[in-house]
Amino acid sequence: MKVTYIQPDGSEQTVEAKPGDSVMQAAIAANVPGIVAECGGSMACATCHVYVDDAWTSRTGTRSESEEDMLDCAMSEMKDSSRLSCQLRLTDEMDGLTVHIPEEQF
Repeated sequence: MKVTYIQPDGSEQTVEAKPGDSVMQAAIAANVPGIVAECGGSMACATCHVYVDDAWTSRTGTRSESEEDMLDCAMSEMKDSSRLSCQLRLTDEMDGLTVHIPEEQF
């Protein structure tokens, strides 16, 4: 399956991933710039913040209250489409997912 990351400058990087991987794990494995994941995916920071593309928000589910609390600490603006990529587990129906990386993670 594939996940596309769009940088703030509009450049794109599409990477291969497996069902069950998190969007953060797929980004780290492919050295996608802008996904820091300082806590390694334990939802203890907001350095893997992404904006889910509008075409995909219905397939990624909703964020939990804990995730929302962590996103309140994110450096870039929290939007309705904001998610922590460590909390986005890839499923077959998410093949082709597109996420946008915010301007800042620190």
